[in-house]
Amino acid sequence: MIAILFLKLAAVPFAAGLAATGLGFLFLWPKSGREAAARFVCTLLACTVAGPILAIAAYCWWPALFASSGQFAILAGGPAELGVLMVAAPFLVLAGLPAWWIVGAVLLWFERRRSKDIAEIAHDAAEAVRQVRETL
Repeated sequence: MIAILFLKLAAVPFAAGLAATGLGFLFLWPKSGREAAARFVCTLLACTVAGPILAIAAYCWWPALFASSGQFAILAGGPAELGVLMVAAPFLVLAGLPAWWIVGAVLLWFERRRSKDIAEIAHDAAEAVRQVRETL
C-alpha cells in the first residue's frame, strides 16, 4: 500500500517534469542526448522541489480556486484530491520551465570566477545584488 502511495506521489512531479522538459525543448532543442538527459533531470528536480512551493503559494493567494476544483471533481464523480491535483499540476510545470536556464546561468557565473577564492566570489555576488537593487 505504501509503495502505491509513493508511486502516485512520484508520478505527478515526473509527469510535470516531462511536460516542462518538452515545452523547454520547443524553445531550444538540446545539442546532444547527454544535454537532453541533464535538462530533464534538472527540470524534474525543480518540479519536485519548487513545484509544491509554488502550488502552496498559489493556494495562499487564491484558495477559492483550489476549493472549487475539489468540489468540481466531486460533482464529476471523482475524489476531491483529483480536482486539487488538476489545479496544482500546472504550477509544477511552471516551476520546472526555467530550471535549465537558471542552472546554466549559475554554472556560467561560477565558471567566469574559476580563479577566484570564496571571499572574491562573495564580493562579486554582493556587487551583483547591489546592482540589481539599484535598477529596481
